[in-house]
Amino acid sequence: MGSDEGGLWAMLDREETRLRRSPFMLRDAPLRDYLQDIVAKLAGEHAADIRVYPVRTPFFNASMAPNGMMQVWSGLLLRVENEAQLAAVLGHEVGHYLQRHSLQQLRDAKARSAFGMVMSMFGVVGLVGQMAALAGAFGFSRDQEREADTIGLTLMRQAGYDTREAAKVWENLRAEAAAAHDPVKSSPLFATHPPSEERQRSLTRLAEADSGGFLGSRELDERLAGLQQQMLEDELKRGQHGETLVLLDRLIQRSPQRGDLRYFRGEARRQRAQGDDLDSALQDFEHARRLGNEPVELYRALGYLHRSREKYELAREAFALYVERAPQAADAAMIKSFL
Repeated sequence: MGSDEGGLWAMLDREETRLRRSPFMLRDAPLRDYLQDIVAKLAGEHAADIRVYPVRTPFFNASMAPNGMMQVWSGLLLRVENEAQLAAVLGHEVGHYLQRHSLQQLRDAKARSAFGMVMSMFGVVGLVGQMAALAGAFGFSRDQEREADTIGLTLMRQAGYDTREAAKVWENLRAEAAAAHDPVKSSPLFATHPPSEERQRSLTRLAEADSGGFLGSRELDERLAGLQQQMLEDELKRGQHGETLVLLDRLIQRSPQRGDLRYFRGEARRQRAQGDDLDSALQDFEHARRLGNEPVELYRALGYLHRSREKYELAREAFALYVERAPQAADAAMIKSFL
């Protein structure tokens, strides 16, 4: 404990205590157990040293502190399509942990007299979101990233996952990044994990000798079933509509009968309101209604859309349905004032 490393561990342990108390923690025991089980499959004998914390932050990221504290952000959970893709990201982070890459970076920071700045990052809101800032400040080297990718694929293979899914994670991220005005600003992950074509090719090459493995699409969907609406609401609040629409197009392609996804895509278009967005939003809202499993928020959004077009009778109808179906909603009184 008298060493530099011991002091760092003590500090990280204090931050982990703060993380457990944070309002950003996703306090869903089955989800946390599920994530912990995946890490256990990947990390083997080291699994007991790793604690996984799901965090409500609408960006694609996972991070690993050198004391074994792992964060998995809700934006990542929203974007992976199956358990194998999730395992690819978590396996990469375990690879960093096993090779002590984060510890090396912190020691390098201290050697550059930048350690105080790193530590100050933890003091703003605790550790929530700050490991990404830490990575953004120093970043892993290309060799460290390649090493973590190689170890992650090996761990996936040993655990029985389909390693070919790892490259698809980056393919999807690259599609979102292409729709972003500034990928680095829109997601902390892109500051240190650029969604490069080279990275995707490397992962494809590492998995080319593999012919299959466990996907776990149903398992992931079942675990997120009660959480995804909140994740999608948080995604809309990011205000990165181009990226969000790429994500929702992909989700709808996978689950075309889900009215909630049609609503969220329509709402993203309504909020962006460029070109023919409002016409497309109306089509999505109507499609969601025909499917019959639309969220009640659709009627509020539909009311706002008609109101913006000065179609007041249609707006009143939609707002009235919203108030009728969600009388206890926080904004019910405001919507009643429109009526």
